[in-house]
Amino acid sequence: MNAPATTELPVVVIGAGPAGLAAAAHLLDQGIEPLVLEAGQEAGAAVREWSHVRLFSTWGEVVDPAAEKLLAPTGWTRPDPATYPSGGDWADLYLQPLADVLGERVRTGATVTGVSRAGRDRMVDADREAQPFVVHVAYADGREERLFARTVIDASGTWTTPSPAGGSGLPALGEKAAADRITYRVPDLKDLAVRARYVGKRTVVIGSGASAFTALACLADLAKSEDGAGTKGVWILRRGISGSTFGGGEADQLPARGALGLAAKTAVDEGHADAVTGFRTESIERDSDGRLVLVGEDGRRLDAADEVIVLTGFRPDLSFLDELRLGLDERLQAPVELAPLIDPNQHSCGTVYPHGHRELSHPEAGVYLVGMKSYGRAPTFLAMTGYEQVRSVAAAIAGDLESADRVELTLPETGVCGGAGLFDAPDAQEADGGCCAPTPRLVQLGAPAAVGTAAEEAPAGGCCGS
Repeated sequence: MNAPATTELPVVVIGAGPAGLAAAAHLLDQGIEPLVLEAGQEAGAAVREWSHVRLFSTWGEVVDPAAEKLLAPTGWTRPDPATYPSGGDWADLYLQPLADVLGERVRTGATVTGVSRAGRDRMVDADREAQPFVVHVAYADGREERLFARTVIDASGTWTTPSPAGGSGLPALGEKAAADRITYRVPDLKDLAVRARYVGKRTVVIGSGASAFTALACLADLAKSEDGAGTKGVWILRRGISGSTFGGGEADQLPARGALGLAAKTAVDEGHADAVTGFRTESIERDSDGRLVLVGEDGRRLDAADEVIVLTGFRPDLSFLDELRLGLDERLQAPVELAPLIDPNQHSCGTVYPHGHRELSHPEAGVYLVGMKSYGRAPTFLAMTGYEQVRSVAAAIAGDLESADRVELTLPETGVCGGAGLFDAPDAQEADGGCCAPTPRLVQLGAPAAVGTAAEEAPAGGCCGS
């Protein structure tokens, strides 16, 4: 089968999440036909898996302008821009209507299994850039198809590839065998069956980000409930506790994000969770009662726990891109030009410089990783970042480099500074409370009205309620 002329082909977008659907909207705005391939059975499938989570960005920050323009003729009205949606709200009230407007341009149950150049594996140079991309797709009904594309935008996120409990980045010994008592998601404690797993139980939480904060706060709420006696959290930190451990607090320019860290601090201060610092899990064993015993690389053994919640971040699935020539940072697995801007080893202020198609480009011209996947293993991705990325990429594909290069985005700072590169001890800035703000002080929080994240496929909180 001969490939058609590249100019006649659509731009294939992988993933019908917030970034993927926004990319389609921007492409249409540029007069370019998109084809969105979503592995799930409906748009926003990954977001729907954390539908109980409330974002810490408002509606005003999680609706893409081009998408809103596309939705407007349908009578769609954006919810109150000052309020905080849950993942379920985001999917039902925004992502699904957007997918409906895009219509047949969005295919669900379509898993991309490979991307290459037509007739060229990654070793072949000859006439490479003149060839269209070939995209292999496996459908939920068992069919397979080969599609051709002029450009490929991978917005598939990182949700399906959570990082393991092991301190080395590999699964701890025994981790897979203990899968029946381990989850890699923030649990929905409003679900009675899920709640029963944790109420009155001892639960280990591994992680140091917003997801871990949320799990700790939710376990504390469970412990304070009428039937919550005996509920206890154990918080495992691979580093020590410093001024920035709980985030920026009141200094965070996203107030709900700051409140989330302070809620976790409250859980520890009130004794609902014990912190274990400098612990890197090497193995997970079972005791005679079937409970889990975590063993550290230094030989420490923790008291047996009933459940383990692993919230150590996410990583990109690059397997289906193996025949493409990607330029990825060796540490973050993010595009090499973007990596220095987001490297948590260097900074955590939220001061990510505006970036667009140039920072997202690869040696393989015409391939872009956008959205959460563009950050590789780096955390704290915000939806507004993805929206600006795809706006720039769509303009570049259309040949409007002036617009593509005019990237303007100011992200809200986290209120903490200094990287995580030192292995055990906090650095000098953190010892003083961080370069951006003093050590966050504890504040009294009201009802958890807006805990969560604006990360596209990597939510960070909100099991406590809507």
